[in-house]
Amino acid sequence: MEQYKYLIKSSFDDFKRNKVRTLLTSLGIMVGVLSVVLLIALGLGLKNYIQGQFESLGANLLIIFPGNVFSEGSGVGGNFGAGFAGGASFDEKDVKTLSKLPDINYVVPMFMKSLVFETGREKSTGYVMATNEDAFKLLNLELLEGREFSRSDVLGKTKKAVLGYNIAEKLFIDPTIAIGKTVKVNDQRYIVIGVAKKKGDREMDSGVFVPYSSTFGNINPDKTFFTIYLGASSDKTIQNVKEDAKNALLKRYKVDDFSVTEQSQILSSINSIFAIINSVLIAIGSISLFVGGIGIMNIMYATVTERTKEIGIRRAIGATEKDILLQFLSESVVLSLLGGVIGLIVAIIIVLIVRIFFPASINIVAVVVAIFVSSAIGIFFGIFPAKRAAKLSPIEAIRYE
Repeated sequence: MEQYKYLIKSSFDDFKRNKVRTLLTSLGIMVGVLSVVLLIALGLGLKNYIQGQFESLGANLLIIFPGNVFSEGSGVGGNFGAGFAGGASFDEKDVKTLSKLPDINYVVPMFMKSLVFETGREKSTGYVMATNEDAFKLLNLELLEGREFSRSDVLGKTKKAVLGYNIAEKLFIDPTIAIGKTVKVNDQRYIVIGVAKKKGDREMDSGVFVPYSSTFGNINPDKTFFTIYLGASSDKTIQNVKEDAKNALLKRYKVDDFSVTEQSQILSSINSIFAIINSVLIAIGSISLFVGGIGIMNIMYATVTERTKEIGIRRAIGATEKDILLQFLSESVVLSLLGGVIGLIVAIIIVLIVRIFFPASINIVAVVVAIFVSSAIGIFFGIFPAKRAAKLSPIEAIRYE
């Protein structure tokens, strides 16, 4: 134990004599660890964000997408996203058909489009959320001021709007004074009847919720919806509702024109997709670690050359090949670990700052792997120059100039 304490102390003493070189050498490992941990943290953050969006929609939810989003027999997530390039164009007729099915609490169509909203001198980009009165229940959207639009507003095609918190703040500075004011979009004027509480979701906080029927003109000229949400009455009826919805839509569309998916199915696909994404991100970050390891090997070779005479003297007074090997190997490992720990600390600080705006997450496995990999790199790339030092002839080493 005393031997290892001495080796570590000796390593730090040598580093103190070459502070700039130590810092530059550790920088490669630091950047590598920083990259790996940050990429994994951001990947997990994106996964958490998407999962949070779906989970916030509540349980017993079915989502109908255009196209064959999940290919039968292709495995979970095997063909996720393929259907968004085409498929059915849902309309009011589909909404009415689905509304007649048993064991359904609500049917919510959704049309979404990014547009510029104006009010007096102020302008802001936001999202038109053209939907019906049940969307507020579906999205768990609570109001800060005013009221939601009603079924009669949808039937009457009234130009009424509920603003997300962020866009209300941008347009009116104080969101509470927006009620009764007018918002202009695509030459159409909407009266603000409500302002939603802040949800922490960029799209919803920047959304302008309006009756879908009021957009059937220059905002949504095709009178179509991107997706339709179905709320089953309970978890026991969700499979029956899914089959009923499929059968109802098959009377109008082909089997590949649409997909009726459960929330759990989408979340499972997201997990599968992000497992692959994280593997790719780790591979990309590992390139930096490899480059950092080569840097350590080069510096350790240079160190062996610089300290050849010192090695000869140590061998002459009784140090064995093993002692010399352990000395240089410990310096390499400590150097690598130093860079790894600094990179880890910097990554944690960055993630803590990013968490204010985005749900990035430090994975304990990533931390353990980062430290382990740092040590492994120190051993792997340090063993070659350490062996070279240990094999030096004592007489030749002492005579070296």
